Amino acid sequence: MPRKADPRAKRQGNRPDRRVAAVGSIPAEELRALVARSHYEGSSLHKLRPGDYRFVPPVNPRPSKSPCDELRPVLRAEATRLFRNGVISGVVSRFEPGGTPKYVWAVDAAGEVYEAKTNSPDAGYHGYRIGEDEPEMRRYILGKWRERCPQG
Repeated sequence: MPRKADPRAKRQGNRPDRRVAAVGSIPAEELRALVARSHYEGSSLHKLRPGDYRFVPPVNPRPSKSPCDELRPVLRAEATRLFRNGVISGVVSRFEPGGTPKYVWAVDAAGEVYEAKTNSPDAGYHGYRIGEDEPEMRRYILGKWRERCPQG
């Protein structure tokens, strides 16, 4: 009898669409336009603490989902700021002009790596922390973040 996949298994880390777009491949004006047409909305599936998101139900964590607030509460304003910083810094996956990238990445002041995701053409994103179960992806994003955001 075939084994069922473990719902807590780590995300597939070697996906070509889960890579940061090359420096200069997305014009700065396109990144600014992306900030204007997209937003961080969060998901109760990635929350352990309700914070100020006003989800109904307030939290609905799934064992197969990575919580964004596993280590500490991440309030909406901080999550929005991280999302916008990731976009403006170009730490996004490739996307067509006028479209939306599937992924946006950011790193908080404590060095924790976050990934926001959407289903194109949707402009609303939800995010989660990239944990210790994905050390290669954490290192990869930290490296890209340091290249593009040397001040922090």
